[in-house]
Amino acid sequence: MSSTERRERERARRHQLIITAARELAEAEGWDAVTTRRLAQRVAYSQPVLYNHFKGKDAIVGAVAVEGFDDLAAALRRARRTAGSPREALRAVGRAYLDFAVARPALYAAMFVRETDVPFAQEAQQDSPAAPRAAFEELAAVAGPGDGRDAEVDAEVIWSALHGLAVLARSGRIPQRRQRERLDALVERFAPDTAGRRKASAGQDGSGTAGAGGA
Repeated sequence: MSSTERRERERARRHQLIITAARELAEAEGWDAVTTRRLAQRVAYSQPVLYNHFKGKDAIVGAVAVEGFDDLAAALRRARRTAGSPREALRAVGRAYLDFAVARPALYAAMFVRETDVPFAQEAQQDSPAAPRAAFEELAAVAGPGDGRDAEVDAEVIWSALHGLAVLARSGRIPQRRQRERLDALVERFAPDTAGRRKASAGQDGSGTAGAGGA
């Protein structure tokens, strides 16, 4: 290995070490506790070394967010692929999204709550990370066009609803215990159980016919 390769590998290792330290500190104490001074102490590098990798805290938060999008995309993908019907896929992906927000609150905040220039529901540009768009495309995959609607718009609405449920429940504005019911309502809106409705309708028609004959 050449000296240049060793330097690049060491730089990449330091870069990842800073991101991991910021993520762990935020999960333990919140983002207010994450400062370049504390991170420098945590990774045993000077603050100038940190600034050689990142312009400041916002850039570090952005790097953590990109990692989070990669994790979220993987979680949503697993949920979608293990589901059976499109209806169950939407339910599984929605549940995975809400579980992710609950399990990793600081990471979720870096991705969706704190100000960031990392795009999500936008096409990745040449110099932008691919992970956020990959996570959004998992939502688009279970949205599906329906009633002439645009699948991308549906995915944006589904994401907005899930994000609202996650943030409002975490802040205590709505009770956490009813998240399953809210998810059911979201699934019914975008993937209605048409087979069940047809069966119920057929049953009602049959009852009406039988009643008329008995009369």
